[in-house]
Amino acid sequence: MNQAAPAKLTQDAASGAQLAKLILFSLALGIAPLSSYFGSLKYVWDGNSTYAALTAVVAANIVLVAYIITSILDDQRTTAPSTETKKTQ
Repeated sequence: MNQAAPAKLTQDAASGAQLAKLILFSLALGIAPLSSYFGSLKYVWDGNSTYAALTAVVAANIVLVAYIITSILDDQRTTAPSTETKKTQ
Protein backbone atom coordinates (compact mmCIF):
# COMPACT_ATOMS: atom_id res chain seq x y z
CA MET A 1 0.00 0.00 0.00
CA ASN A 2 1.35 3.42 -0.93
CA GLN A 3 -0.20 5.28 1.97
CA ALA A 4 2.40 4.06 4.45
CA ALA A 5 5.27 6.01 2.82
CA PRO A 6 3.68 9.50 3.13
CA ALA A 7 2.72 8.73 6.72
CA LYS A 8 6.34 7.78 7.46
CA LEU A 9 7.61 11.00 5.85
CA THR A 10 5.14 13.07 7.85
CA GLN A 11 6.19 11.30 11.04
CA ASP A 12 9.88 11.96 10.29
CA ALA A 13 9.20 15.62 9.55
CA ALA A 14 7.29 15.97 12.79
CA SER A 15 10.19 14.57 14.78
CA GLY A 16 12.33 17.56 13.82
CA ALA A 17 15.37 15.51 12.88
CA GLN A 18 15.58 17.07 9.43
CA LEU A 19 15.34 20.58 10.81
CA ALA A 20 17.99 19.89 13.43
CA LYS A 21 20.32 18.52 10.77
CA LEU A 22 19.74 21.57 8.58
CA ILE A 23 20.51 23.92 11.47
CA LEU A 24 23.63 21.95 12.37
CA PHE A 25 24.99 22.02 8.82
CA SER A 26 24.08 25.71 8.43
CA LEU A 27 26.09 26.56 11.51
CA ALA A 28 28.95 24.37 10.32
CA LEU A 29 28.90 26.10 6.94
CA GLY A 30 29.40 29.43 8.68
CA ILE A 31 31.85 28.38 11.37
CA ALA A 32 34.14 25.89 9.58
CA PRO A 33 35.38 28.17 6.77
CA LEU A 34 35.88 31.18 9.03
CA SER A 35 37.75 29.26 11.69
CA SER A 36 39.83 27.39 9.14
CA TYR A 37 40.72 30.66 7.39
CA PHE A 38 41.88 32.50 10.49
CA GLY A 39 43.43 29.43 12.09
CA SER A 40 45.42 28.48 9.02
CA LEU A 41 46.35 32.10 8.34
CA LYS A 42 47.99 32.40 11.74
CA TYR A 43 49.29 28.91 12.48
CA VAL A 44 49.75 27.05 9.18
CA TRP A 45 50.46 29.45 6.32
CA ASP A 46 52.34 32.19 8.24
CA GLY A 47 50.19 35.06 6.99
CA ASN A 48 49.69 33.92 3.39
CA SER A 49 46.05 34.88 2.81
CA THR A 50 45.79 33.09 -0.54
CA TYR A 51 46.52 29.68 0.97
CA ALA A 52 44.30 30.46 3.96
CA ALA A 53 41.43 31.33 1.59
CA LEU A 54 41.94 28.05 -0.27
CA THR A 55 41.81 26.24 3.05
CA ALA A 56 38.50 27.95 3.83
CA VAL A 57 37.09 26.97 0.43
CA VAL A 58 38.07 23.35 1.03
CA ALA A 59 36.43 23.43 4.47
CA ALA A 60 33.20 24.82 3.00
CA ASN A 61 33.17 22.15 0.31
CA ILE A 62 33.70 19.41 2.88
CA VAL A 63 30.67 20.63 4.83
CA LEU A 64 28.55 20.78 1.66
CA VAL A 65 29.56 17.30 0.52
CA ALA A 66 28.86 15.91 3.99
CA TYR A 67 25.37 17.46 3.91
CA ILE A 68 24.66 16.03 0.46
CA ILE A 69 25.83 12.56 1.47
CA THR A 70 23.74 12.51 4.66
CA SER A 71 20.70 13.78 2.75
CA ILE A 72 21.06 11.03 0.15
CA LEU A 73 21.45 8.38 2.84
CA ASP A 74 18.40 9.67 4.71
CA ASP A 75 16.38 9.70 1.51
CA GLN A 76 17.37 6.12 0.77
CA ARG A 77 16.34 5.08 4.28
CA THR A 78 12.91 6.67 3.99
CA THR A 79 12.21 5.33 0.51
CA ALA A 80 13.56 1.81 1.14
CA PRO A 81 10.92 -0.88 0.79
CA SER A 82 9.61 -2.11 4.08
CA THR A 83 10.34 -5.61 5.27
CA GLU A 84 6.68 -6.35 5.86
CA THR A 85 5.29 -9.25 3.91
CA LYS A 86 2.43 -8.48 1.60
CA LYS A 87 -0.78 -10.36 2.04
CA THR A 88 -1.58 -12.62 -0.84
CA GLN A 89 -5.15 -13.23 -1.78
